[in-house]
Amino acid sequence: MKTRIAILDGVRTPLCKAGGRLAHVAADDLGATVTAEALARLELDPAAVDAVIFGNVGQPAHAANIGRIISLKAGIPERVVAHTVHHNCASGMRSVTDAAAAIQSGRADLVVAGGTESMSQIPLIVSAGMTRLFIELMRAKRLRQRVRAVARFRPAHLKPIVALQLGLTDPICELNMGQTAEILARDFGVSRAEQDAFALDSHRKAVAAQDAGHLDAEITPVVLPPRYDAMQAADDGPRPDQSLAALERLRPYFDRNAGTVTVGNACPVTDGAAALVLSSEARAKAMGIEPLGYLSGWNYAALDGARMGLGPVFATSRLLADTGLGMDDFDLVELNEAFAAQVIANVRAFESHDFARAELDRRHAVGAIDPDRLNVNGGAIALGHPVGATGTRLILTILRELQRRNRHRGLATLCVGGGQGAALALEAA
Repeated sequence: MKTRIAILDGVRTPLCKAGGRLAHVAADDLGATVTAEALARLELDPAAVDAVIFGNVGQPAHAANIGRIISLKAGIPERVVAHTVHHNCASGMRSVTDAAAAIQSGRADLVVAGGTESMSQIPLIVSAGMTRLFIELMRAKRLRQRVRAVARFRPAHLKPIVALQLGLTDPICELNMGQTAEILARDFGVSRAEQDAFALDSHRKAVAAQDAGHLDAEITPVVLPPRYDAMQAADDGPRPDQSLAALERLRPYFDRNAGTVTVGNACPVTDGAAALVLSSEARAKAMGIEPLGYLSGWNYAALDGARMGLGPVFATSRLLADTGLGMDDFDLVELNEAFAAQVIANVRAFESHDFARAELDRRHAVGAIDPDRLNVNGGAIALGHPVGATGTRLILTILRELQRRNRHRGLATLCVGGGQGAALALEAA
């Protein structure tokens, strides 16, 4: 990379299940909280920021171009350009790599990049019939026209469309994300027992990380509306009492008859936000800041939407070709846990020579992932997956853990709804 990209510091909110503790905090307020806190931790004047880029998927109607709203709410001057990126689950990574590209090109020198999501506040949509009725009522000028419009009302018009469910379904392959995980489970022979065991391990690692305080430094508390007399300071997904027996009792959710994917071995729907402050290495030195770490490479890939969960192996293959690195060069790996079946399928694809030759145009496998290096503090099955924010959260988590362990290099990667993948190579300072 021509210009080394420094990640000066970062912070995230707690991750909370949708409908829970953060349900009444809007996505722009979550984003503003982490943006202001990230700058405060570095003792940086908001006026020093050159640009703000935020990832978001369920973009709220009240905050069009949510990146700009976040920037202003965080106290960054009006003259600073801010925009929003939407790359499905990779949105929080795309914001970071777009920031890095801006720094490399010389268009910016200090950028706040992050992601935010209030999945609790993704709305219900009224039906097309109800929409037509509303339009007719608004256009009616006479009482008779209004009465005629109201007379056409039927109870079926009130049946809502769940925007979240619609958004989690790929309109091209016509499968929701859980159904694509079922395909990977079948393709790679991932059993229900393996998925449940993986989910239990994710909870155990996350609970252990919480108990040891390993996640504390990356989290800033969120003050809760409407009274603002309480705050949320910890992730609420990890379950200390999670058991294999409880996971085994859950019915398959996406394929009721022959499926293996359940709500227990999949990530929950989640609210949360994360932000990072990036600069050139020279700017970091000039400010006297020891960075949290560096972004040393990235790549994206596209694939069959019906097997979107394999995005990490496709994107990582391209990243390794770019950087000359091998899987053994990574001390830690954060691979987003959308579904246990998806992670296990990726692990098998990473180490398969046949898969590499058939799908990746490689002579040899991408490389095995050491299970002791994978998602060491638990993953999204326990912590949650606020889709627009997760990519940023993975970067923050792996850099802090590399620093804590005195290790050097990490890989952060995830699958992307619609059939894509993202992979970033990161180095601790």
